[in-house]
Amino acid sequence: MKDMEGTPKRPRRAPAPEERKLCPERSRRLLLEAARDVFAQKGFAGARVQDIADRAGVNKQLIAYHFGGKEGLYRELGREWLKREESFNDPAIPLDELVLRYLREAFADPRATRFNAWCGLDDAAPEEGPEDLSDLRRRQAEGEIAEDIDPAMAMLLYVSLVTAPIALPHAVRQFFDADPESPEFREHYAEQVRRVVRHLAT
Repeated sequence: MKDMEGTPKRPRRAPAPEERKLCPERSRRLLLEAARDVFAQKGFAGARVQDIADRAGVNKQLIAYHFGGKEGLYRELGREWLKREESFNDPAIPLDELVLRYLREAFADPRATRFNAWCGLDDAAPEEGPEDLSDLRRRQAEGEIAEDIDPAMAMLLYVSLVTAPIALPHAVRQFFDADPESPEFREHYAEQVRRVVRHLAT
């Protein structure tokens, strides 16, 4: 086949198998990243699939194709968080260091923490099962948590310590007279969290 100037046209190259595989995976990753942003900003109830698709730059039908809908997208983000958690949740390290690892993760990328706060406010996200507190009970038996403290109460306190500077920046400014995103505040706050966690053992 020739073009209008008589130059032979090259036949259109069919995409290689790895290219065909890459495109769906790329759109999937774009949707997950966009969902992190939108869920963090608007919560589960306020997030619209069109908003997520627009931010990802893809057709919203791909959300149903890849995840079966908004709830499936939410659950996939939960699975990704669990994989990420495995990289720093080490049961062998002291409890205060473990809580600080969660705090550093929240400081580094606050989107999951913001979304978790939204879940408690709009009560619309899919229900999760009871939290496994066996590690905290083990740590309590080993003396890292005082005997008269309910491990469930300890867990709620740890979550609150990690969540507070992200979900309540106005409270940080009011109580600490500090910028919640400043390195100075974060260093001071981390040290205070360490002390609080250690005091729970006494």
